[in-house]
Amino acid sequence: MSMSPELIAVGDNCLDVYLSKDRMAVGGNALNVAVQWACAGLPARYFGLIGHDPEGDAIHEAVARTGLNPDDMERREGSTAVTLLLERSGDRRFLLEDLGVGLGYVPEGQRLADMLAARWVHLGTHSAPDLVRRLVAEGARFSVDVSTHHDLLDLAGVPLVFASGPEDPAEPVEPLLARFRDRGAISTVVTCGSRGAFLDNRGSVTQVRARRIEVVDTCGAGDSFIARFIALWALEGRADADALRGASDAAANTCLHEGGFPQPLRSIPSWLLEKYSDVIAAGEVRDGNAQA
Repeated sequence: MSMSPELIAVGDNCLDVYLSKDRMAVGGNALNVAVQWACAGLPARYFGLIGHDPEGDAIHEAVARTGLNPDDMERREGSTAVTLLLERSGDRRFLLEDLGVGLGYVPEGQRLADMLAARWVHLGTHSAPDLVRRLVAEGARFSVDVSTHHDLLDLAGVPLVFASGPEDPAEPVEPLLARFRDRGAISTVVTCGSRGAFLDNRGSVTQVRARRIEVVDTCGAGDSFIARFIALWALEGRADADALRGASDAAANTCLHEGGFPQPLRSIPSWLLEKYSDVIAAGEVRDGNAQA
């Protein structure tokens, strides 16, 4: 039996294709969190699914370069997750968000045993409800990112929930925090972009403001926030405000480079452009009509 590491991230990975920039990056909430832990020198593993396709090969190669063990990922029949993005005047538009074979992934066997023995587990977006309930029932120390999908999971007994909230300062965050509390989440962090972040720790609410920076790319900023917050708050036991400030700084630093974690961005290969040519063409027509 393998030794259980301190930290395991489980769930989504993705090939992010920036059509406007002719660049391709590897990301996904759970994968980004695991990479950030590894970059910080923490013992981390990443469990996720990729397909038997060139997209899966690209993710496998990228994970190997991060220091994580790429063989912790499983390959299954089906497509690897891909996101196609168009950017214009700083606005990002998704032409395709294919969650692929990883949607609803539930590790089994030794992987599940390692999760239950780990010091902390983080579940990425679109996690399987059955996996959340299993971890609650087993008393695991874990978190789950619900992003903007606030109502899809049963959160009763979940130790820590991460969610995206309103960036408009005129819109109160406390009712959203109260809703998560009423649904059984023990602690909740709501990140609100440039507005900052809020932590409801068993009913005690703390807020920190975001650091002002010149943003290069916001991709993965929330994932860096999650990785750092868990390290500071759940593992080191830092005070709520200190953990939020440290996590906010990590998110800001991620906004200073392209991609969810530092990596060499590749040009988009011709096979990928050909594979998704219909989707790209339709999206460019819609984009042109919208600008007319």
